[in-house]
This record gives sequence, C-alpha cells and structure tokens, in this order.
Amino acid sequence: MMGAWFHLSVAMLCLGVANAQPAPGAPSRVVPIDRVVAVVNDEAITQYDLDDAKRIVLQQLKQQNVQPPSADVLDKQVLERLMTERSLLQLAKENGVKVDDTMIERAMQRIAQENKLSAEDFRKALANENITYAKYREDIRNELTMQRLREREVDSKIAVSDAEVEQYLATLKGQNAGETEYRLAHILVIVPEQASADQIEGRRRRADEALRSLKTGADFAQIAASFSDATDALSGGNLGWRSGARLPTVFVDEVRKMKAGETSGVLRSAAGFHIVRLLEKRNHDDATVVDQTHARHILVKVNETVSEADAKAKIDRVKDRLDNGGKFDELAKLNSEDTTAAKGGDLGWINPGDTVAEFDDAMSKLALNQISAPVRTPFGWHIIQVLERRKQDVTADKERVRAQIAIRQRKSDEAFQDWVRQVRDRAYVEVRLDDR
Repeated sequence: MMGAWFHLSVAMLCLGVANAQPAPGAPSRVVPIDRVVAVVNDEAITQYDLDDAKRIVLQQLKQQNVQPPSADVLDKQVLERLMTERSLLQLAKENGVKVDDTMIERAMQRIAQENKLSAEDFRKALANENITYAKYREDIRNELTMQRLREREVDSKIAVSDAEVEQYLATLKGQNAGETEYRLAHILVIVPEQASADQIEGRRRRADEALRSLKTGADFAQIAASFSDATDALSGGNLGWRSGARLPTVFVDEVRKMKAGETSGVLRSAAGFHIVRLLEKRNHDDATVVDQTHARHILVKVNETVSEADAKAKIDRVKDRLDNGGKFDELAKLNSEDTTAAKGGDLGWINPGDTVAEFDDAMSKLALNQISAPVRTPFGWHIIQVLERRKQDVTADKERVRAQIAIRQRKSDEAFQDWVRQVRDRAYVEVRLDDR
C-alpha cells in the first residue's frame, strides 16, 4: 500500500519531553525526542513517520525476497515517497477532495473479502504485522483521496480518438499477431524540471551506474530499490503486465524488439532516464464468445457534495416510484447521474467484466425485465433492469475496447507521472535528514 503516515505537528515537537527535568534525587535518563526530518509546505515529516514507513517497506521487501538498499539510500527513497505523498494530500485538501467514512469501510471490507478473511481475522492479520487498524484505515483514506484526485486532475482529461484505436489495431495486424502483453520492470532516474546541464549530466551518470551494475549480474529488483526514483522503486520497479498500447512511449519500440530476460540501455524521456527489463511476454489471439446482457440503470452518485445518506434516500425514492408504476426510462432521464441518462439509462450490450463486481453480480441474478433493489458500487447507488441476454462473438469488439483501454491507460500513466512531478516540484520542501 502507498504509505500515509502518522502526523506530528511542529508545535507538538517543541513541547513535553524536550524540556523535561528529572525530579530531585531521581536518576537521570535519556528520553528520545522525535525530530523533524523534512518539511513539505507547512507540514512536518518526523523521524517517527520515516521509521514507521521504513518498517512497512522492509516487511514488503522481505516478503518479495528483495535485498533492501543501504540504510542511507532507503532513508532517502522512503522520505522522497513521503514528501511526494504529503504534497498530493495537501493539494487534495486545498481542492476539497474528500473521502467519506462509508467509502473507507467498504474498501476495507473488499480488501478483507479478497483475502478471504472475516473482519476479526483481518484485524488480527494487521496486528501480526504491527499495524494498528486505525493506522491502516488512515492509509486507505489517503490512497482513496489520491485516487480521486488523480481521476479529477488527470484521468478526466484523457481522450482516445477513433484514429488512435484504428492505428493501434492496424499495427497489430501488420505484425500478423494478436495482442501481445509484456511483463516489465523498470528504473527511472528523474530529471527535475528546468534542470541545468550539470544536473542532467549527473542524473545521466546515475542511470549509467545502475546499468553497469545490472550488466555485472546484480539483481534488478535490488538495483531498482537503490537507484530508481519511481514510486514503485521499493517493489523492485515492477510494472506488471502491460499491452503494447499501454507501454510508456519512451520505450515501446525498444520493448517490442526485446526477448524475455533482456535489459534495455539507458533511454531518455522528458521525465528523466529509464532502464527497462522484459521479464515475460504473451499473446492473446483466440476468438471470444461471451454471454452478453442488455441492461439499463439509474445511478445516484456519492461524492464530495452528496453524502451516502442523501444518495441512499434519493435512490430509495426512485425505487418506490418504480414499484408504484413509474416508467424506468423516464425516471432515468430525470434522476440518473451519468451519460446514459439521456437514453433512459440504456447501457447497451454488456460483456462479462465490463462493469464493477458489485454491479455485475447483481445484474447476473436478475430475470428478464426484473428491476433490482438499490445496489451500491464504488460509483454510488444503482437500480438495474435486465432487458435481454444473448451469446455473442465479441472478438473484434473486444480488440477495439482493449485497444482503447490500453491507450487510455498508457496516456494516463504518462500524464500522471508528469503531473506528480510538477506537484512535487511546486511544493516548498526542506530536507533535514542529515541534521543531527
């Protein structure tokens, strides 16, 4: 999980133990004093924050069998992550981006369910890792807050044209192959905006040093943890599986020429210098026949301006009107809060997996023309009606959808990295890690 760590204000650091004096005749003892290791705008990051974050990172590295970097490198890596996170959370607060308690509880319930744990066992599992339930809950709040900030500031501005999809599909056809996916790991050495020539050269030397270590047989995950400035550095730089369209532009051509196990040279982008390793690749070119569902819905969103209670009350009123003879399409036009409202809530033909799990599960249990009870998903409250079902060969449609999703995700990933770097560069940051 992305760390969000316990906060101590600057005022608190100046009180209490710092001025404590032993009672007359009592033996003197050393009382540890928490110290500020960095300031982001007007907020302090303390040694406690840093140590707590490092403890979790070291647990994760141990689980992944990754040798941690040296202590000073780990301090700088984790502190940089904390400072970036803190600047994003401050921006979210300034812009009124909030996550309510109900959304946090639902997220934690999903995490427990995905790990096949009851609520009690989930708490015990956290305790076994020395993580309090309240601490983990706050981490989830911060993750969801940053996710919502990303959706608003980055993802909502990404567009994919039909021409881009056609070009992508034509490239696949020209290769006479189905969609290829690549499992990758990478190292990113960031170059700050408006960096001087000397700074750029220094960053280049750092990337060259990482590459030399890799060529002598050093473990990629360990080198990533030691050298990479990317947010995934301490997880070994793992990017997971990505389609060709989702590969960062800077190394897409390079990766397509590589064989599994090969490592690229140093590649340059606007963000900095990259090294990428291709771990595996696979193809998807089989025909796809699926059970499709033609459905429509009414959505009432839960967001910063609409509380859980208000949204539930509104969807209940809509359901009551449907139960008393109201027409679904008319009520959708009046009440639904997404782009399908103008079409009476018609979602068209839906493939398995096109919707979130909660929606898909509720929809699959409905008989034809049956109207569901209100259904909660991460988007808000829905009422669903199934109109038709059929089997359909969706190979061509799936290729287009997959291409569009992959292109959008690649654009989003690149835009997000640039945006995070800009937010971080704009923040006032004072590092005191070396102060003693």
